[in-house]
Amino acid sequence: MKNKAFLILILFLFAFTMPPKVMAQCAMCTINAEQGVKNGNTQAAGLNTGVIYLLVIPYILATAVGIIWYKKYRKKNVHLDMKSDRINLN
Repeated sequence: MKNKAFLILILFLFAFTMPPKVMAQCAMCTINAEQGVKNGNTQAAGLNTGVIYLLVIPYILATAVGIIWYKKYRKKNVHLDMKSDRINLN
């Protein structure tokens, strides 16, 4: 068990200490978005709306699944039948 926990810890540390180098946008998309804003073009606004749409949808789905799971599996009116007799542990 300790070996698995140690391996998971090492993998976790490697995943966050050595981030890969990635570009957020290609050069053409960046220039197009910047020039669109300067020239009064509405394509940049559409690009921003699309990015926000793609960003928000997974969070909405995860929240909906969490709410459904919580409502389905929470217990209501749980009654524990505990004996009032004392237990002798000797």
